[in-house]
Amino acid sequence: MTEAILLVGGRGTRLRPLTVHTPKPMVPAAGVPFLTHQLARARAAGVDHIVLATSYLAEVFEPHFGDGSALGLHLEYVTEEEPLGTGGAIRNAASHLRSGPEDPVLVFNGDILTGLDIRRLVTTHGTTGADVSLHLTQVTDPRAYGLVPTDATGRVLAFLEKPQTPEEIVTDQINAGAYVFRRSVIDTIPAGRPVSVERETFPDLLAAGAHLQGMVDSTYWLDLGTPAAFVRGSADLVLGRAPSPAVPGRCGDRLVLPTARVAGDAKLTGGTVVGEGAFVGEGARVYGSTVLAGAVVEPGAVITDSLIGARARIGERSVLTGAVIGDGAVVGADNELRTGVRVWCDARIPTGALRFSSDQ
Repeated sequence: MTEAILLVGGRGTRLRPLTVHTPKPMVPAAGVPFLTHQLARARAAGVDHIVLATSYLAEVFEPHFGDGSALGLHLEYVTEEEPLGTGGAIRNAASHLRSGPEDPVLVFNGDILTGLDIRRLVTTHGTTGADVSLHLTQVTDPRAYGLVPTDATGRVLAFLEKPQTPEEIVTDQINAGAYVFRRSVIDTIPAGRPVSVERETFPDLLAAGAHLQGMVDSTYWLDLGTPAAFVRGSADLVLGRAPSPAVPGRCGDRLVLPTARVAGDAKLTGGTVVGEGAFVGEGARVYGSTVLAGAVVEPGAVITDSLIGARARIGERSVLTGAVIGDGAVVGADNELRTGVRVWCDARIPTGALRFSSDQ
């Protein structure tokens, strides 16, 4: 048996307004809550017991997933009364583990979409005798990340802060947010206070002489922390670029859930998702976007790389590019919303109120 802890307590501040009423792991991606993809991939890799470390809107998770039996899992839920950080959350959830002191325990961040070979990470952990093993990925521009250099055998040498100069970029390897801990190592994390596993636990272990092993797996990897990344991740799941056994349909250019309605001449491409009960009207064009449950896209609207919240309405001929529309919001006809615009939940934008061009 392999156990796992899934860190799902973050507030998802950068994703607002999507996370005003919904915790980030429960925002739908490719037709199901994003967390479903993580759970399904863990189960496919042989994990059968997962402890969900919850905090923000913790009451949402258990009513949806229950005991996990529908996914072939045994799920348990642990709620932090006060945010404990990544390390504190791992320590707080550990009381629900059944593993022995030397057994491996998987830990996943709840906002990473990845094609990581989970079995390979566990195997690497066992064969190297590591105290902690980390999934590392290589990025083209590492300036936005902390760096994790390793030696020729993959052993971690240091944890470096975000590089400020070109000379400080000593590797393109970064922490990709999935770990295997020796069970006894988790018990060394201080209990009852906030702890960052990235900034405190890992550097302290390294300084104490512990064996931290890095495994580079350069398959699909995306941090879904921003609206643009979340929309892209959902589209990549639909297109089959990001692997998941939980996509509710065949991979392709679009995913239309069973109770959604799409006009015959509407065009959906680029991994677009149309959620349950949603409607896309005549002549509308939707590319690489997510239209959540009950939303309405009126005739002639053009939507690109955007997320339309549940029960929101986009008026006729409105053009959205890289926009995020909160649940229940209404964008009137003939508006133009460009990249970075966020319309809050239940807000109302009158007809023709927003334009970024002089076109009539």
